[in-house]
Amino acid sequence: MAQSPHDLARRLGRRAEAVCRHYLSNGWRSGRYWLVGDIRNAPGRSTFVRLAGPETGRGAAGRWSDAATGEHGDLLDLIREAHGLVDFRDVAEEARRFLSLPHPEPERHADRATQPGSPAAARRLFAMSQPIAGTLAQTYLHRRGIADQTDLSSLRFHPRCYYRPDASAPTETWPALIAAVTDRDGRITGLHRTWLARDGFGKAPVDTPRRAMGDLLGHAVRFGVASDVLAAGEGIETVLSARSVLPRMPMLAAGSAAHLAAILFPQGLRCLYILRDRDPAGSEACDRLSGRATSAGIETVMLSPRQRDFNEDLLHLGPSALRAWLRRQLAQEDVSRFLNPAG
Repeated sequence: MAQSPHDLARRLGRRAEAVCRHYLSNGWRSGRYWLVGDIRNAPGRSTFVRLAGPETGRGAAGRWSDAATGEHGDLLDLIREAHGLVDFRDVAEEARRFLSLPHPEPERHADRATQPGSPAAARRLFAMSQPIAGTLAQTYLHRRGIADQTDLSSLRFHPRCYYRPDASAPTETWPALIAAVTDRDGRITGLHRTWLARDGFGKAPVDTPRRAMGDLLGHAVRFGVASDVLAAGEGIETVLSARSVLPRMPMLAAGSAAHLAAILFPQGLRCLYILRDRDPAGSEACDRLSGRATSAGIETVMLSPRQRDFNEDLLHLGPSALRAWLRRQLAQEDVSRFLNPAG
């Protein structure tokens, strides 16, 4: 019978010290922990692997954390990193080999939760990432003019996120901005990954520095909790640029024009502000979204940038000019409620 990820992690946890001795041979036992430099077996003592504890939950055997990077995970994550594996099926195969478990019988329908790019894989990657404070993700956003980075719990940073140009190419690792895509109840259904240059001064020099995974249709990266008013736009940087002068307005980033047109409306929404990008795809998506909202009895207000998008406005015109420009477009009752008065 095929083992689930949770079952494999529990089985590995029961043999946590043997796992560490095999994959982290440069480390050593210290009390209830195995100490090593990192989960790629570098010498040192910044990574702690718990050797004893319950099988699941907080403090479970096999859980590890890296004090230097903030990374954390379980022994499946450790095996993945130790061997540079990408697909979960390869991680599971290596775990079964270590545990001397038989290879599972082929199934007619693969368990979707174990597939690369699944919502489960997205939640695992988000859990392994760290808050953006003090990271290259913070540097990247600052370089995009986004200085206000408070309450960005939907964004995280991974220092060594896997990137593969295509199925036949070798795997690379780059730092990445990780953005959680959630449904209306806040459950993570997918991720957006933006691979970054190693100094954080832009995107990584790869063919496709932005990729998504998981279930995206209807869902979005959310900033704040919507009640009666919500602003929606395409890109994360575009939405955060508008949010820098409208910090109290709940917003979401759909990730693309097609996904913007398809977002699901929260219950009780009265007014939807739509952040328009000045390109044909963006304009068409905004019109389709506006039509859907109007049909649902929701008032829509288009917010248009002066240049191509609101991030260009923020970078080239500055926050004061962007604030003044948006003030002219807001409904009057929303100016004092949402607009940051700072000059």
